[in-house]
Parts: sequence; C-alpha cells; structure tokens
Amino acid sequence: MFDTITFQRKEMALQALLEITKAINANLTEQALYRIYHFTLRGNLNVPKMVLFVLEDNIWSCKVAFGTKNKPENTVFEEELLADFEHSLPILHNQKEIAHVFISTSEEIDISFVETLTNILIVAIENRKLARQQLLQEGIKKEMEIARHVQTLLFPKKLPKTDKLYIDAYYQPHSSVGGDYYDYIQLNDTRFLICIADVSGKGMAAALMMANFQASLRTLTRQTDDLKKIVEELNFSVYDNARGENFITFFMAIYDSTEKQLSYINAGHNPPYLINKNQQNNQQKENYLDFERLEIGCTVLGFFTPLPFLEIGICSDLEQFFLFSFTDGLPETFNNKEELFDEIGIEAFIRNNKNLNPIEFHERIIKEVNEFRGKIPFSDDITLFSCVVNQS
Repeated sequence: MFDTITFQRKEMALQALLEITKAINANLTEQALYRIYHFTLRGNLNVPKMVLFVLEDNIWSCKVAFGTKNKPENTVFEEELLADFEHSLPILHNQKEIAHVFISTSEEIDISFVETLTNILIVAIENRKLARQQLLQEGIKKEMEIARHVQTLLFPKKLPKTDKLYIDAYYQPHSSVGGDYYDYIQLNDTRFLICIADVSGKGMAAALMMANFQASLRTLTRQTDDLKKIVEELNFSVYDNARGENFITFFMAIYDSTEKQLSYINAGHNPPYLINKNQQNNQQKENYLDFERLEIGCTVLGFFTPLPFLEIGICSDLEQFFLFSFTDGLPETFNNKEELFDEIGIEAFIRNNKNLNPIEFHERIIKEVNEFRGKIPFSDDITLFSCVVNQS
C-alpha cells in the first residue's frame, strides 16, 4: 500500500514536471507558462492554496494566486500572508532572490518538489528575458553601427589645406553617434560655403535627424546660393520633420574671394569668432578687440514657421582672416569645481593661440579643455571647425 501511494505521488510529480518542461520548450508566452504552472499545482499536485510573487525591474508582482479570498497586493512580506500560509519559499537565481512562494500543503505534497518546480519555471522565464535583452542590445548595437556609418558620410571626405584656404575640423561624439554636423561646399571658383550645426538631443535619433538636414542643405545649395532662401527652407524642413519636438542650431557662411566678403546667418548657434588679420595688422590701439563674434541671423531652426526674424550678417574687407566655430559641448565642459570652460576660456585661448594653423589650434584647445575638466566626462558632443583664408 505504501509503495502504491509513493508511486502515485512520484507519477504526479513527474507529470507536473513534464507539463512545465513541455510548456517551456514550446516557447509559450510568460502568461501561458504561469497559467500552466497554476493548473499543474492545483490539478496535478492538489495544492489547496498558494501565491507566487516575481521580482521584475526591482518591483514585486503577483503572478499566480489561488485558494485565497482576495488577490494579494504586489508586495511579498505582508504579515497577512505570513500568517495565512504554512510555507514561505524564496526562489534564488545566482544567489539573488527572484521570486517568492507562499503555499499551504498537505502530507501528500512534497514541498521541496514544489520549490524545485517553481525554480525551474522562474529561472526559465528569467533566462528568456535575458536572451531577449541580449537580442535587443545586439539589435541596438547594429542600428548604432549603421547610424555611425551614416554619420561619417555626412562630413566632407576632404577639407582644403592650401596656402590660400586652410580648413580643419575636429569631432568627438558624446556617445557612439551624435547630433553635430559641419560642412564645406565649393560653390564655384571664387565662392565657398561653410557651416556648423547642432541638433537638440543625442544618440541615433539626433544623428538621423542631422542626416536629413545635411541632405536638405546639399540639395538646396545646388539650387540657390541665397542664404535667406536656404535657411527658410531648412527651417521648414526641420519644423515639418520634428513637429516642434527638436530644433537645430545652425551657422552658415559664404565667402566670396572676389568681393573679399563673408556673408552669414547665425540661427541660434554659439557665435563663431572671426579675426580679420588685415585689421589686426593695421591696428595700433592697445585696447583693440581683435575678434568679432558673428551673432546676426535668426532664431533656432524648427521652432517657428515662418521664422519670426531673419537677417544676413556681412563682414567686408576680408583678405586674411581666421574663423573659429564650435558646438556647445566646448563651452559647456565642466571641471570638478562645477565651473564652465565657457566663452571666457575660449576667448582667452583664441588670443593666445590665434596664429596657429587650424590643426594645431584644435589639438591645443582640446588638450587645454581636457586639463580643465580632469576626470569629469564631457556632457555633449564637441565639434570644432576652423577656416583660415589668405588671399593677399
């Protein structure tokens, strides 16, 4: 008689284990697995009353409950539960509690088997979540690689480095991809366009938005060289695509070597610094401000359509000049005293290093910024873009 009862109990346990294993291997949903677990304990093992809590994102959630008057709240160690059930079973995985079972049983039920069965179920669900997260991370990584490749296509492959025109750029994204952009476009034999931009936000969304912006700019410059028309069309494009949720700061300038004139529009961007070396060489006053901040233009692109105001800035009598532009990651660099590098630091650096070529200028300012911030990480993308013209 004893052997028959023991055999029946073993058979019920094996049947319960088989049901759970088949359900796991069938790749059923978590909800389906919990339902089968419910019916297995209640039907196959004759468990009269139990509650199963599972830890998800550091929050305890009740997944299975039967035999109780009311479904317990999503907390594990209520005094009512401890008083209402005979057994309290923590379920561990990698030495961490990931589930908890409150259960009432009879002499016929092997409590250790219930614990084992629950462990098999919860660990399988946990491993499935980890596998999904890994697949998601791999997918995100692949998307980021694609976005990074797309972003590299935004920047000009080659910048001019001659005695008459020397341009260099430095770019350091905050993450693997960023929302900064710079460009150089030769319009004809005597005129070229330079620009720098920064989209609000970071990561892949910012990079893709900037890719669309670059494509629009390149298309427009093939149709017109009217700065106002270009900026108005770019503003409409950003507004239409971003629906007012994102914006772009933008600086664009066209230099005409025949007219010796720089025309520009600053759309809410950090004002670039212009040093007119002709005026600098001819200036005798000690208090002479040796650079000009290029601030004229309009508000940021993408907030209003049409733009509430728009003006073109003109800098004349430019045969020899140095133009330095950057994105806000540079002045917004902090040190461990919570001080900003800001415009004061930039202007001091320009005064001390204005005669360096653009590559050396960028290398030295990045070195100085790194020394300033110490171990404090950058909070944003950093782009530096410098242009030296010598037409004399």
